[in-house]
Amino acid sequence: MDSLAAIFNQAKPFLAMIFLQFGFAGMSIVTKFALNQGFSQHVLVVYRHAIATLVIAPFAIVFDRNVRPKMTLSIFVKILLLGLLEPTMDQNLYYTGMKYTTATFASAMCNIVPAFAFMMAWIFKLEKVNIRKLHSQAKILGTIVTVAGAMLMTLINGPMLQLPWIKSNNQHAFSSAAAIQDPLKGALMITIGCFCWGSFVILQAITLKSYPAELSLTALICLAGTIEGSIVALVMEAGNVAVWSIHLDVKFLAAAYSGVIGSGITYYVQGVVMKTRGPVFVTAFNPLCMIIVAIFSSFILSEILYLGRVIGAVVIVVGLYLVLWGKSRDQPSSNQNIKMEASNNHQKMTAMDETTMGSNQNFVVLEVTCTKLTPTNESV
Repeated sequence: MDSLAAIFNQAKPFLAMIFLQFGFAGMSIVTKFALNQGFSQHVLVVYRHAIATLVIAPFAIVFDRNVRPKMTLSIFVKILLLGLLEPTMDQNLYYTGMKYTTATFASAMCNIVPAFAFMMAWIFKLEKVNIRKLHSQAKILGTIVTVAGAMLMTLINGPMLQLPWIKSNNQHAFSSAAAIQDPLKGALMITIGCFCWGSFVILQAITLKSYPAELSLTALICLAGTIEGSIVALVMEAGNVAVWSIHLDVKFLAAAYSGVIGSGITYYVQGVVMKTRGPVFVTAFNPLCMIIVAIFSSFILSEILYLGRVIGAVVIVVGLYLVLWGKSRDQPSSNQNIKMEASNNHQKMTAMDETTMGSNQNFVVLEVTCTKLTPTNESV
């Protein structure tokens, strides 16, 4: 039982991130369908984070009441910036880019996030690179291969795959929709949004060090995103009051699903995993979402698959497992270092106790400097 529990504890970060990617995939398909029905992407961002705030806030109030640190000006500014980077800037740009393209295209473009996160984590010294170590080389190579696969899937179509569940009339409808799309403009918006997303991941990791209350931080980010997103929506949709109306239809489903899964649960789970595995580990799973979207959008949205994009997906999977193998080699070494430090400290304390007991003096003053064991930054 102990061995099974240990295996499960080691697998929890992987299972959590895989669950999130399935959640992201469902969100991409539902929101793309809602956008096709005329739902404003700016209003969607506001409703998404308003729902996420209402869902997460009660849990934050109850479960974080004993661990929530004091709010300072520095933390407050970071929360405002977090709300601006991902909930406001990234999602407005991402949804606008998705309107100009497809759900599969948008998901594929998001695979540049690991590259942005890796570079910024390196700059901010959250990740250290030792080019002489094999696992470091694997993570660097895996990141390059992942991005290359995403670009291959995005830029090279190849022959169209004749899938039996896509009818010919759906193909004609998709071709008509593609005629009014602008992949270049959409790709540019999604790329800028991904840079904001990568910046958000890094800043979230930094903020968690001074505000280690994941639920409270999630609720505050969603609240900040709601307020800041409302300002953007009021400016972009000025004079168009009808876009704010919502009913129990696919638009409400898109707002509720993306609010609960895409924002509330995602921010919390990312924060928990990030504290133990680092920001690059979190973003390394993004290619899975693209593969899931590419498969299910062909069923639901009748999007056409091309051979070049399938080959790109295979390349991305290869890069993903290179990164994960490198990250898995980091964890045992970190645990071993902690055990060695703990053993050395125990031996030092034992020797001090023996010295104290063997002394004939009435008072013995020992100046002991204890080394505090703290989790070190991951080594890439």
